[in-house]
Amino acid sequence: MTDPADELPTDASKPSARPRLDLVSDPASPTPALPANERRSRDSRRDYGESDKSARPFVGVQFECCSIYARIYRNAAGTAYVGNCPRCAKKIELKIGHGGSDSRFFTAN
Repeated sequence: MTDPADELPTDASKPSARPRLDLVSDPASPTPALPANERRSRDSRRDYGESDKSARPFVGVQFECCSIYARIYRNAAGTAYVGNCPRCAKKIELKIGHGGSDSRFFTAN
């Protein structure tokens, strides 16, 4: 009986070789246009008034119900941070407004 690994091509110059990871190409070179579904995910950052290089605004929450930490993100309207406990799905909403907190981390009971 032959081992299937023996049948794999080992010479990259052969046309039947599996693709290899390219660590030589310049990542700053122009890239092809993104498919529509990927463009939408990048464009969603613009809804938050941020550039593609910055992260989507979030706050950290320690959910005491399941003793787990998670990030919750600002909603599209920019009126609140909304999210759920990743284990039990308990909903949390932190409204954004004048006189609020400067803290970036909270505990949910």
